[in-house]
Amino acid sequence: MKFNLKKRFQGKRWMEPGFHRGFALGLAMLVLVVVGGAVGFHASNKRETASSVPVMAVAEANSPEMLSRGFEAVAQKVEGAVVNINTEQVIHNAAAQMQDPFRQFFGGQDPFGSFFKQMPRDFKQRSLGSGFFVDPGGYILTNNHVVDGASSIKVKLADGKVLDARVVGTDSQTDIAVLKVDGSGFPTLKLGNSDTVKVGDWVLAFGSPFGLQKTMTAGIISAKGRVIGAGPYDNFLQTDAAINPGNSGGPLVDLKGEVVGISTMIASDNGGFQGIGFAIPASMADSIYNQIVTTGKVTRGWLGVTIQSMTPELAKTYNLPPDKGVLVADVQAGSPAAKSGLLSGDIVMEYNGKDLHSSNDLSLAVAETKVGEPASLKIRRNGREMSLDVRVGERPADVAQNFPSSAGSQQRGKLGLTVEDITPEVARQMNLSSATGALVAEVRPDGPAAEVGVRPGDIIRGLNDTNVANASDLVEASRNIKSGDVVRLKIVRNGQTMFLAFEIS
Repeated sequence: MKFNLKKRFQGKRWMEPGFHRGFALGLAMLVLVVVGGAVGFHASNKRETASSVPVMAVAEANSPEMLSRGFEAVAQKVEGAVVNINTEQVIHNAAAQMQDPFRQFFGGQDPFGSFFKQMPRDFKQRSLGSGFFVDPGGYILTNNHVVDGASSIKVKLADGKVLDARVVGTDSQTDIAVLKVDGSGFPTLKLGNSDTVKVGDWVLAFGSPFGLQKTMTAGIISAKGRVIGAGPYDNFLQTDAAINPGNSGGPLVDLKGEVVGISTMIASDNGGFQGIGFAIPASMADSIYNQIVTTGKVTRGWLGVTIQSMTPELAKTYNLPPDKGVLVADVQAGSPAAKSGLLSGDIVMEYNGKDLHSSNDLSLAVAETKVGEPASLKIRRNGREMSLDVRVGERPADVAQNFPSSAGSQQRGKLGLTVEDITPEVARQMNLSSATGALVAEVRPDGPAAEVGVRPGDIIRGLNDTNVANASDLVEASRNIKSGDVVRLKIVRNGQTMFLAFEIS
């Protein structure tokens, strides 16, 4: 089907010649504002700034040409600092060391022995990525997954020179790595303030997609604060600037040539770019880089809590609006949170004066707090607001801060569950420190609790605001529940505490 746009919009004001001239002039001025930073540093070689360019000359210029000039200026500033990274990893092939598995069927003969002997015992796996200099002394930022497990790392500079690189440090939690090459005077890029980037801002991605060095693509910031399940500190910038295999670790820059993100992955169902790419925010990368270079490791703040985002059902049981606050499922004994008086079931509404809308908000805020610094929490407990002060500790490497939010429970009758008392024998078998609670023995498949994931073996220790010490307590607490009510269960599963909420139908 073809559309005649001229006919379709005939008579519309924006199609009139006079409007064309006015629109073109306005667009030219808008582009001047957008690319002003780029024009500024492009002209800086002549000791000029964007403001020193004659306004009339700019206004008379063709707007696409102005945008091209801005892109060219960024390319000239950035390309020299971007590097191509080639790695080698030795893969040990266990299969090559196996005896012929069919030998026993041929009277001890070895009919396929030659096949297994031909398989290489070890082989090299090669991969490529990108990176960029952040220090003239040879420090390079890239992705951890680009160099993870590499036995050899080669860095190819913009002028074609190849240098050996070593890993200074990595952080798998944020997929950041710092490399070092020998030498000095390398061109560098500045890590900008990604917190001030706005959706719709122009960005340019640099790198070596498919090994094609000095590649630049253009797009915009499509979204901020993306949580995609890549790690506990997801906070990605989303962009439609083309990112492909080999771009990983390359800089995503603004029109001033400052790095706002590190390209790291794409969302794709065919392995190629489909308009959705993700970058680690520069502000996060800056903090990680400084820690690695100065201390050789990355430390993060820690409260010692298991937390959940508030689902609409949970929020209803607490009389809160959806997406407001973070629910504390469990508090580790002896942790900073426990010492401050934080309790399971508390809702953290603010952290250091900042509103919280998801568990990721709290995880990021705590992680970015320096170890030993005090933090102020505004919490809601039993419908009343209160404040707590906590001194942030250092997060142990093996501690996960977030608990999966998908889980649930059911009970025969109203809840769709069959529950039992926890006997001392059962407590020993389940390695429980206490026999308190009602043990879920059976979950009705078509009941309300099953829909949220409650399973046999779960221990129910609370229903709404009522503590549950045994099966009878749960039966009594659920006596007045009616169809349409939303209930909240406090559950212990595999030693972890969580809250689940569902509507009684």
